[in-house]
Amino acid sequence: MRAKLLALTLASAFAGMGAAHAATDINFWHSMQGALGERVNALVEDFNKSQSDYVVHAVYKGTYGESMNAGIAAFRGGNAPDILQVFEVGTATMMYAKGAVQPVQEMSEQVGDPINPDDFLGAVASYYSSPEGKLVSMPFNSSTPVFYYNKDAFKKAGLDADNPPKTWEEVAEAGKKLRAAGLECGYTTSWPSWIQLETFGAWHNTPYASQDNGFGGLDARLQIDKPLFVRHLTFLSDMAKEGTFTYGGRGDASNALFTGGKCGMFTGSSGNRANIIKTGDFEFGTSSLPYHADVAGAPQNSIIGGASLWVFAKKTPEVYKGVTRFFKFISSPEQAASWHQATGYVPVTKAGFEVTQKSGFYDKNPGSDVAVKQLDATTTENSRGIRLGYLPQIRDIEDGEMEQIFAGKVTPEEGLNNMVKRGNELLVRFERSVK
Repeated sequence: MRAKLLALTLASAFAGMGAAHAATDINFWHSMQGALGERVNALVEDFNKSQSDYVVHAVYKGTYGESMNAGIAAFRGGNAPDILQVFEVGTATMMYAKGAVQPVQEMSEQVGDPINPDDFLGAVASYYSSPEGKLVSMPFNSSTPVFYYNKDAFKKAGLDADNPPKTWEEVAEAGKKLRAAGLECGYTTSWPSWIQLETFGAWHNTPYASQDNGFGGLDARLQIDKPLFVRHLTFLSDMAKEGTFTYGGRGDASNALFTGGKCGMFTGSSGNRANIIKTGDFEFGTSSLPYHADVAGAPQNSIIGGASLWVFAKKTPEVYKGVTRFFKFISSPEQAASWHQATGYVPVTKAGFEVTQKSGFYDKNPGSDVAVKQLDATTTENSRGIRLGYLPQIRDIEDGEMEQIFAGKVTPEEGLNNMVKRGNELLVRFERSVK
């Protein structure tokens, strides 16, 4: 009898110990696929192996737009994930989603394990911070647009593979030579609205929108109907007519035109580096973005792209402890440096950049520091970034109008005027909804 009681007591004790040490699950929805998805899975696996208190479950939820919509819908339904990766254009929408979001720095301070915004690169931290300077989301895969070119195609066309085009005029001339050498297209671009409008404005130190591109207030309005934007889209439209520029679609749709060897030049996210290495069967180079040489102050600096990690409200303290620990892990010097080197995204922490620099990575991989150099500047009111409500929807409008422009169905002036009119209608609606 005593033996049976002792066995029951021990069984009960061990069961209690098991329950006490059961790992807390943390659900993380993201939009990384292909080589980047593999890196995310490896990062999560490394964290899970590094400790036994928490288990992060990484789930791919589609494109940035799809995952953001899924996360918002899940929150309304009462089953939101703990962490949601949101592209940078969703920042304003998430910031003003009162009651839905748990600010990251506030969360970490509450659980007694503060995340310090000073650990991050200034351009990165400022974009994802409140007006008071506190991090609202966790910087993760921060990117910026860069210029890629096919060195093999350049050599075939008689171009200098070690001296890529620096100005838009040089891009047009190189495009003609690439076409003459037999390539299907000279130049293409991904994310047209992000690169050819938002970043173009910052790179040329000209406003994309009023109120410091939205950082100064909710009453910001688009200003892309100004002469410099008209000139640039006219330039690209003329390239399209002569066959040296090929519009490849929205988002990352045009990536395949470059990695497949059809286009010799490409502007895309610095985060494309991993995919180009994996899928491109040629030697490629990375250089800074082209600019119009006669524009005073150009080039200025490029702007942040990519995404950050947002935490939903109404989670348990234990979940918040685990999320904070996960964020501390991925932003550690070694992990930040490894992520940067493997993907092409910029190192979001100062320590991650220093580790990479000291390792000699930039010397061994020429061009891999272009993104960092483009962001390493004192920003102006025109180049800090874009923070506007409904920016994903505004981009859809802009992409649609650019498709009409490049197809020759509307003039650049008409297309840009339509973008401003329709985009500002959305901004008015967003301002009213927040107020």
